[in-house]
Amino acid sequence: MLRALAVSCVVVWFTTLVWAADPAARNNLAAQALLPQGPGIAIASGGDAGLRAHPDVIFADDFETGKLGENWDEVGNKEGRVLSWVDPRTALLGARCLRVEAHLDKDTGGGLTKWFEPADTVFIRFYTQFDGACDYVHHFVTLRANRGLRGGDKWSGFGGAGLKPAGDERFSTAIEPWGDWGRNPPPGRWNFYSYWHEMKVSPDGKYWGNSFAVPEAPTIPRGSWICVEFMLKHNTPGQPDGEQAFWIDGRLLGHWKGINWRKTAQLRANALTLETYVTDLWTKNPMNIVFFDSVVIARRYIGPAGE
Repeated sequence: MLRALAVSCVVVWFTTLVWAADPAARNNLAAQALLPQGPGIAIASGGDAGLRAHPDVIFADDFETGKLGENWDEVGNKEGRVLSWVDPRTALLGARCLRVEAHLDKDTGGGLTKWFEPADTVFIRFYTQFDGACDYVHHFVTLRANRGLRGGDKWSGFGGAGLKPAGDERFSTAIEPWGDWGRNPPPGRWNFYSYWHEMKVSPDGKYWGNSFAVPEAPTIPRGSWICVEFMLKHNTPGQPDGEQAFWIDGRLLGHWKGINWRKTAQLRANALTLETYVTDLWTKNPMNIVFFDSVVIARRYIGPAGE
């Protein structure tokens, strides 16, 4: 089963209160356009169909072939009722996409995890669509750093909700819809939710993920496909020269520098969890559906598929 689903935190209320006073979180550099946006290697490769052969692509799954989760390492599909394929009327770039159905009274949702060979700078791009009735989603797509890919080290980046990382065992960042305690209509606005060894403490004395928000970002539409991409650049161990950024439909909305993600070079981002995780903290709808398509992990900016 997908272990990530069992370790998610439930107190996100404190995050923006903590970061509102912190200059690092306020310093969104997106307006300076220091990173590429618009077309990327997807369009340069003739669309997603040619991406697998690109030398900078680490992993790609368009969900067009194989069994459910066949190209992934962990599958969270409780009692076989959470994950499924959908037909061409719903799929974006082919005949199939992934459907995640979360039920408040039966499960917390589900998803897929992939371990991959890390790079100094990692780009994750996927397409997603929130069903027209989808409520708030508690946690979404997460990139985790572990000490290694073998044995117990590959799990070092999972768990630890409410605890500050030590700097040599884990860090993580998740691109998530943020409801702002009900102020944003569901599913919310895009936001980073991050854990690392220099994160700020919450008012309750615990360390819940710190928020990197873009208050002026448009609310996330339901019923439409969205191209989401995010980037993490590793820091020199112990130095504040790490970065993260995210793009929506090829537009750079958030970019932050000066992050000290880790203390040791052995700790690297190498696990992607694609999931919809719901709880009754904010979500009230009994069933919430999210679709995913065309997931790519690369060393360079990917950009929209262009199809």
